[in-house]
Amino acid sequence: MTPASERLLELANVGKHFGGVIALEGVSLHIRRGEIYGLIGPNGAGKTTLFNVVTGLYQLDSGSFDFDGQRYTRCKPHLLAQAGIARTFQNIRLFANMSALENIMVGRHVRTRTGIWGALTRHAAARAEERDIVQRARELLDYVGIDCAHQTLAKHLSYGEQRRLEIARALATEPKLLALDEPAAGMNATETVALKALLQKIRASGTTVLLIEHDVKLIMGLCDRVAVLDYGKKIAEGVPEEVRRDPAVIAAYLGDRTGGDA
Repeated sequence: MTPASERLLELANVGKHFGGVIALEGVSLHIRRGEIYGLIGPNGAGKTTLFNVVTGLYQLDSGSFDFDGQRYTRCKPHLLAQAGIARTFQNIRLFANMSALENIMVGRHVRTRTGIWGALTRHAAARAEERDIVQRARELLDYVGIDCAHQTLAKHLSYGEQRRLEIARALATEPKLLALDEPAAGMNATETVALKALLQKIRASGTTVLLIEHDVKLIMGLCDRVAVLDYGKKIAEGVPEEVRRDPAVIAAYLGDRTGGDA
């Protein structure tokens, strides 16, 4: 039993429906501070729905959602970002006509203090904060391995670089929980290996990671614990080797699935 003080995120009996379609039913899980937690399941299992509940895009219909010791109900994404949850999306959502550096600076503004008045008057404190934002953005570009591209427009970066830039922008918010929605999607083998090393580096720095990924090999080789959803219910949870051998998981992945993820 994990002590409450070690639980960064805890969901209890979470339910979500869309009209008559039940997307999540009675899902309970907790994510420990400092771990990489994987969420997998066949298409239509409810992974993305759960992810959107955690990051505030969807509001849960039943159950409870606690983050860092605080209960959240009907909370908007920007408030959860301020609380310490940052995310990326399955489909890249960068500002295509802004530079790599500017994209990260946008993410950093969730932690700024000078506000609109400072932006208008550009007083000394506002100028100092802007210099700090630029410096931190440069550091994050170096951290994710694309420091040479700071003036390159996001749309001109390679696919793998764009994925790394999204992660850097999320890290600019100083998250306690970094939630990644299929970050390896579309990557080749070399890029996936580099991504794995980056996520291990992020975890080593003290940031907790929640990872949705269809690349089961990556999940099993990277995550400390894994949960498996099927038809909106959690069917397994544990260390990767336990989950890999679970008969319910084997049946879910061998069964016929069609359509997209709920």
